Amino acid sequence: MTQTIAPRVRTLALSRVQPLVPLRVRTLVLLLLAATGLLLAGAGPVSAHAALTGSDPQQGAVVDKAPTQISLTFSEKVALSDDSLRVLDPKGQRIDQGAPANLSGTTYAVKLHSGLPDGTYTVTYQVVSEDSHPVAGAYTFSIGAPSQTSVSVSGQEAGGGVVGRLYGFGRYVSYAGFIVLVGGAAFVLACWRRGSSVRALQRLVVSGWLALTAATLGLLLLRGSYTGTGKVGDIFDLDLLGQVLQTKTGAALVSRLLLLAAAALFIAVLFGAYDKREDEEKRDLTFGLAIGGTVVAAGLAASWAMSEHASTGLQAGLAMPVDIVHLLAVAGWLGGLAALLVALYRTPTDTPLEASAVRRFSRVAFGSVLALVATGIYQSWRQLGSWSAFTGTRYGQLLLVKIGLVLLLVGIAWISRRWTARLADAVVVRPRKAKEPADGQAVEDESAEEEKAAEDKAAASEAAAGGKEHATAHSRTSSAATSAAGKKGASAAVADKGASASSSDQGDSKRVAQLARQQAAIDTARQKQQRDADPNRSGLRRSVLAEAGVAVVLLAVTTMLTSTEPGRTEEEARAATSSSAAADGSTAGALTLDMSFDTGGEDGKGVVRIDLDPARVGGNEMHVYVQRPNGRAFDIPEVKVAFTLESQDIGPLPVVPDHISTGHWSASGVQIPMAGEWKIAVTVRTSDIDQATVSKNAQIG
Repeated sequence: MTQTIAPRVRTLALSRVQPLVPLRVRTLVLLLLAATGLLLAGAGPVSAHAALTGSDPQQGAVVDKAPTQISLTFSEKVALSDDSLRVLDPKGQRIDQGAPANLSGTTYAVKLHSGLPDGTYTVTYQVVSEDSHPVAGAYTFSIGAPSQTSVSVSGQEAGGGVVGRLYGFGRYVSYAGFIVLVGGAAFVLACWRRGSSVRALQRLVVSGWLALTAATLGLLLLRGSYTGTGKVGDIFDLDLLGQVLQTKTGAALVSRLLLLAAAALFIAVLFGAYDKREDEEKRDLTFGLAIGGTVVAAGLAASWAMSEHASTGLQAGLAMPVDIVHLLAVAGWLGGLAALLVALYRTPTDTPLEASAVRRFSRVAFGSVLALVATGIYQSWRQLGSWSAFTGTRYGQLLLVKIGLVLLLVGIAWISRRWTARLADAVVVRPRKAKEPADGQAVEDESAEEEKAAEDKAAASEAAAGGKEHATAHSRTSSAATSAAGKKGASAAVADKGASASSSDQGDSKRVAQLARQQAAIDTARQKQQRDADPNRSGLRRSVLAEAGVAVVLLAVTTMLTSTEPGRTEEEARAATSSSAAADGSTAGALTLDMSFDTGGEDGKGVVRIDLDPARVGGNEMHVYVQRPNGRAFDIPEVKVAFTLESQDIGPLPVVPDHISTGHWSASGVQIPMAGEWKIAVTVRTSDIDQATVSKNAQIG
């Protein structure tokens, strides 16, 4: 009998422990995480939030007398270390002495050695802007006359490499952890108090706390290398860690860790003492937990507001509390959305999510969206400053993407609200209880008449068969005992009867346990089927899942946005740079040169175009385009460019542009040390052995 029942019990048990999240849900989540990874991987180095607006000597200038110091002016205050400003001679040797000093406001200077010979010198800088992001760059100036230099000014970047990517990932995890922690706890307190006993929700909130704590510790260790050398080996440098702790960002990260300790106590009470209280007692404790949780959540949000964009620039005193409200609204909406998703998919069938809880969250989410709109409009005005910055700066372009994602999220949320309005409270189906068996027969369940499923009929048939088989075995055993009593005496018969009764009781208990497990599996499957049969609840689950998917991508874009130079700062830096160039008397205007080439091999003919902007002394943006004679772009293995000023015996100055797309190469920061008629030579290689060099002369500067 056991062999007949075991497969059915095992099958039903498996159906009971199967994950409630369908395969398509897990696949969608994995795809969304992959898309997020691609967004973060494509973010590149962190953009500068403080821009170089002036220098003395100026970029590309030729001075008659060696200066005693170099001064740099930025668009905002910056933090410097001993190696933040460096000046290198044509051979690459440092000629600066002492630590950089703040001359006044946003101007910083470093002293130089005396008696410097003529030649071209390179100034490099790597500082930390007031909103915590690293800034790096380089430029050249000359004493007496320009000369060749062994120092390369290309590739100057801050916050890049492996350390930069790890730091960016840590920022994303910290935001995600904060949202899940705060939003999940708020969902339990404000929307569904019974959720404090649901294991899946408990794991969600604790996972948010663990993610935020681990990310904060990681950011604290990475910070020194991220803003300095960029080397992986410096992550565990205690000296760098000590320097980080003395900065504004370091203090904010340490404060966040202390607040997370208080958050751990809050979680322990929420899922411990609070969960064990009765509903009447929970009302009294809810108010205290709400006040304490709000204070801790606001403090965690302030650790970002007091150290990043909101802490510097226009109206910082107002921007910081606005940023705190913005972060709390994001957590209330997106974090509560994550909790609702878990409640819809992972809630046990004996603790269903009530429609009233969903409606309460709908009201909370609506209020959060209103707060996001109000604070977002203010932040956009503060960070952009003009309509042109929407399309003319990277910050504005990312902001447009974020606005589009928010609108999409609001649209899906509107669909969810429609499902919520039609949602009915779930009916809790209690497991049936079986009576104790009598006389070796399995007693039918009290509500057996209501069972229509095939599984119940099969179970009843097997129960009947098992009873008959057991009764037959009991009868045979009793007969054998009677025969033995006639031969061996009354005492032996009593002993045999006792053994038979014991064996019968043991078989009955095993049978009852099997039936109980089988019935529990049937009840669980039936409850799940009844829950999923509600089309409104199923529609809500799908729409909430779609909301969560968009929210994952939205969080990635937001993380990139917080690491991008604000549009207002970028435009102010452009204006200051243009004014400086105009005061220096430099001419500006894009230069375009077309040169035909023929390498002699297959597909060896074409036209190479050079675009140099603004074609003046100092840094320039260069684009190289390779086209076939019919004007169609095509790729070749290698393109190299060299600049030579033959009248001053300068050059060739080589430039190797980076491949951008089909037939397009680009290089930024191309330095032209002085004005004159420059020879621009382009070497194109169409195969391993076929290459040609073409050139043209052009006036630059």
